[in-house]
Amino acid sequence: MILPHKGIEPKIAENCFISPSADIVGDVEIGEESSVWFQVVVRGDVNHVRIGDRTNIQDGSVLHVTRDKPPQKGAPLIIGDDVTIGHRVTLHGCTLKNRILVGMGAVIMDGAVIDDDSMVAAGALVTKGKVFPKKSLIQGSPATAVRELTADEISFLKRSATNYVGDAKIYNEEFETLFEEHDHEHDENCDH
Repeated sequence: MILPHKGIEPKIAENCFISPSADIVGDVEIGEESSVWFQVVVRGDVNHVRIGDRTNIQDGSVLHVTRDKPPQKGAPLIIGDDVTIGHRVTLHGCTLKNRILVGMGAVIMDGAVIDDDSMVAAGALVTKGKVFPKKSLIQGSPATAVRELTADEISFLKRSATNYVGDAKIYNEEFETLFEEHDHEHDENCDH
């Protein structure tokens, strides 16, 4: 479901794949060829969410933001280009730059920043305000940078995002056919 909040509609590039079971609410912008998969929640209600190009948000993930609580300033959720967010990830008011993979079940909290070409291991807990440099392999709870990524690992980050762009195109084509058939059957069964 794609819903406005306080008069603000989500802005989603036309060539994205958005699963019918995903919920996208409020001040959310999603860039070209990105995908939001089954049972994902993206809630831009008390701050904004920005998702770049060719980024995929996989099944069951929850993306939210932090409200202003003076004197503390709220935190938006910013995700760059070519980012892969694995299944059941929680992102809350953090910043992920470009070409990042976040493993299944990881949690990244308010004010945390993951720089380009990095990988967050499955199940990691990135605590509030933690900042990691480029090319980091981040793991543990609380998460630490254990080493720099290799050239092969960095090239995999872009490949992972590209794979999901291809998957999203297939799903868009299948859904278009499915819903066209459904609409046509409905028309035939209606009394005029």
